Amino acid sequence: MYRAWNFLTNYSLLLLIGAAIALVWANLDNQSYRGFADLVIADGVFIGEPVLSDTGEIVTRSLTLHYLVNNVLMAFFFALAGKEVWEALILQNGALRGRKAATPLIATLGGMAGPALVYLGLAAVLGSETHDAVSRGWAIPTATDIAFAYLFGRLIFGAGHPAVRFLLLIAIADDAIGLIIIAVFYPAGALELGWLGLSAAAAIGVFVLCNWLPRRLDRGRETRPNSTWVRHHLSFWPYLVAGCLSWFGFQEAGLHPALGLLPIVPTLPHADRAFGIFSEAEQYLTDLLNHVQTLLRYPVEIILFLFGLLNAGVEFSSIGAPTWLVLAGLLIGKPVGILTFGWFAARPLKLGLPKGMGLGDLAVIGCVAAVGFTVSIFIASVAFAPGAMLGAIPVEDAAKMGALFGLASFMLAMGVARLVGVARRDR
Repeated sequence: MYRAWNFLTNYSLLLLIGAAIALVWANLDNQSYRGFADLVIADGVFIGEPVLSDTGEIVTRSLTLHYLVNNVLMAFFFALAGKEVWEALILQNGALRGRKAATPLIATLGGMAGPALVYLGLAAVLGSETHDAVSRGWAIPTATDIAFAYLFGRLIFGAGHPAVRFLLLIAIADDAIGLIIIAVFYPAGALELGWLGLSAAAAIGVFVLCNWLPRRLDRGRETRPNSTWVRHHLSFWPYLVAGCLSWFGFQEAGLHPALGLLPIVPTLPHADRAFGIFSEAEQYLTDLLNHVQTLLRYPVEIILFLFGLLNAGVEFSSIGAPTWLVLAGLLIGKPVGILTFGWFAARPLKLGLPKGMGLGDLAVIGCVAAVGFTVSIFIASVAFAPGAMLGAIPVEDAAKMGALFGLASFMLAMGVARLVGVARRDR
């Protein structure tokens, strides 16, 4: 259990503290909070919020504190998420490889479709004005916060229940699809996809020069002198340079730059096996990919604190229709989608469930996975145009409040677990 608590402490506790401070600050003195979040660090720079001419062309950029955290520093958080997805997909014993991952993957699709359909369906019922104002936020309730979901799952099922691993598979797959959704549906500006050539060139170049070529030269040599020299003398620095180029390519291409480090993640030398995000063995791996993860641990803690501080400052007066739509998508759409698609995979498709796990456990997993939090707040921050309103309510703020309320999924999961008679297994 300590690994789950340790992961929560590393990647979510400071986020919670930042979000709590932001909520209090915004409701006590919203003007000073907004002034802090929108603080201009530098004008006339090459990164930041675009400043447009009368013809709509970008003439310069203004770097704000909000942009620095959401678009630059959060790239390191998404790189860590991408690292887990990458290992799960391509390494021996990866969590998302083989038949064992089929039912969780299909259940994940339900966990994405269900919330989106509930969100958009209820928005349509509320009328065209509401639907038009909130429709771009359909992806907000599709997210699953992997740290909170895993912790909630361990508290409900115990360490030895097969449902915990099943839940982790869903959370990892959810992260993978979520990254694709952000890239495809929430570009940061007008698309100039030619700039992605810079990102591709950076990734290919650093892979060939610092990964493939040294290994090629070391064929048949047990001491691996070239690979060892590159690792000891160059370490992660070439990959950091490539990451900066890739990030800039994403910004100029109009894609969300917070995803700009993802093309570099697969280029880092990695271990031959994946032990899992919460496995004890992970901390003993010495490959460069896991070494970089270790180096990023404390910086990402601070980044998530700043992310919560700069994005969760919502006045309680902003609670409105978008709040309840996001919450309904999370607490209704997510459980129903996961249960329905998971049942379809396990029964009609005969893919089955893990031994010792039943449909009741699947229903509880759906409730636990409804905690969106980090990624839900992030999507809410990019989904709506600045200043978008629904009546007198800021749409973005109202949607973020729904994501914060999504922590109530734990109480829902506890209730459903009691109802279906989940047997806790600690071994």
